[in-house]
Amino acid sequence: MKRNQVNILLAIVLILAAATLRIVNRELHLYNLAPIGAVGIFAGSVIKDKRMAYLMPLFSMFIADLYFQFFTSVTGFYGVEQVLVYAAMAAVTFLGSKMGNITPAKVVGYSLTGSVLFFIVSNFGSYLNGWYGYDLKGLMTTYTVAIPFFKNTIVSELIGSVALFGLYSLGQRAFAPKLQQA
Repeated sequence: MKRNQVNILLAIVLILAAATLRIVNRELHLYNLAPIGAVGIFAGSVIKDKRMAYLMPLFSMFIADLYFQFFTSVTGFYGVEQVLVYAAMAAVTFLGSKMGNITPAKVVGYSLTGSVLFFIVSNFGSYLNGWYGYDLKGLMTTYTVAIPFFKNTIVSELIGSVALFGLYSLGQRAFAPKLQQA
């Protein structure tokens, strides 16, 4: 199997796994416990074709949103603030593309930074929705009520990143000689 075929297969598996985890965790009321940001960090740092890198986490989110919209009582497409959620994920992928040499410390650091970036941008979209008002108090309330979800985001991104980068490293060691021969 050629490296490009492996990358495409990897992309498909990651997209489906991330979308599935997002759906299952939402159905179990485990909010923000899906490592889609980890997929963004991973794709940005590992996938050479940057179009594919950005599409992986965004398509994972889109598939899950389609499922929510058409097969559950959860609204999959919920308004203009969702644009900032997708923009936040693109920003996390961009962050991953700047990682350079992959080390365990960088994986943890970029995962934490990506979680914070996603939290700030996506919750600003919630603020723009105006649920808590459009003043400074409303902004602070928006971020304060999101803190429990942020804890889940950090946990899922750290576990997801360690799993993705770890499995990728193991796969590289196992299949790299075979890929070079193909």
